[in-house]
Amino acid sequence: MNKHIIPSSATLLDALAQLNRLSGSEMTLFVTDSAGRVVGSLTDGDIRRALLAGRQLTDTVADAACRNFKAVGTERTDLATNIVRECRAKGISMVPQLDSDGHIVDIINLSQTRSLLPLSAILMAGGKGERLRPMTLTTPKPLLQIEGKAIIDYNIEALAAVGIDNITVTTRYLAEQLFDHFARPVAGVQVKCVLEDQPLGTIGSAALADIPAEGNTIVMNSDLLTTINFEELYLKHRDSGAEATIAVIPYQVSVPYAILTLDNDRVTGIAEKPAYSYYANAGIYIFNNKLLRALPLDRRTDATDLVEQIIARDGHVAYYPIKGTWIDVGSPVDFRQAGELMRHHRNLTSL
Repeated sequence: MNKHIIPSSATLLDALAQLNRLSGSEMTLFVTDSAGRVVGSLTDGDIRRALLAGRQLTDTVADAACRNFKAVGTERTDLATNIVRECRAKGISMVPQLDSDGHIVDIINLSQTRSLLPLSAILMAGGKGERLRPMTLTTPKPLLQIEGKAIIDYNIEALAAVGIDNITVTTRYLAEQLFDHFARPVAGVQVKCVLEDQPLGTIGSAALADIPAEGNTIVMNSDLLTTINFEELYLKHRDSGAEATIAVIPYQVSVPYAILTLDNDRVTGIAEKPAYSYYANAGIYIFNNKLLRALPLDRRTDATDLVEQIIARDGHVAYYPIKGTWIDVGSPVDFRQAGELMRHHRNLTSL
């Protein structure tokens, strides 16, 4: 981080030398005053404009710094999300994270952290993965390796890339392996594990996590591979005012027969091999934290139960169609397909 910080007393020549040492990385500096507070940002373009305006290389960087810089605070808020989106749209690649006194706490590199979402996350990892036996006889399904990486780690990395660092994994089957796996940070996040000592359903164990009193939480199955846009999912949830939002995938049912439509004893129409389109539950949700904190720990609750409870009292449940890849790694065929998909992605990124 320090390589991107320069004191306001440094010269423009000093700044050029420091930027030159950054060649190959994000070439932005943040100018600090004598108390260490950020007062501006500085790029080679800012220096060039200053020189064209008559400044000298021996002048201080304070004379060339851009005072109208973008920064975020230490709290995950909608304001921080909006600022990052604005910076990304303008091609700004570095955003300082400042404390209340204006000191740099961190520098967000938008080529690595694409967003800062005010969300927690809970990944469900307690299942036995019976359809993938014998592979899951000694290894929990979320830790099965696809192209050299545990399935669950793909999801941890995707969450970390949108700024989510409060992540909990709920465990039951072969739980000690998951506790051992997450004893070390993944993608810079110290993931927390909790143990489900009795079956609590597909969402009941979320109540074991340390859920903030306010805000929202992503709850998802840990054995998915997806390129879902978590930022778009969150914005849909936020802007709709929903209590819960379900990520969905298109699903088509084709009937191999001619289907009749009837009115009492009369045939009113006939459709040859019709196809019907639906949206299917993708196992990824955003729930208001108050709902998750109210989950009972003395009986099982499935995610569909919670959604139906909201609907039954006329609450707002929204949906978000996934536009990219989604694979539920539930069978040997799915497992092989997931491996082929990740090899394809790796080959594309290496070009």
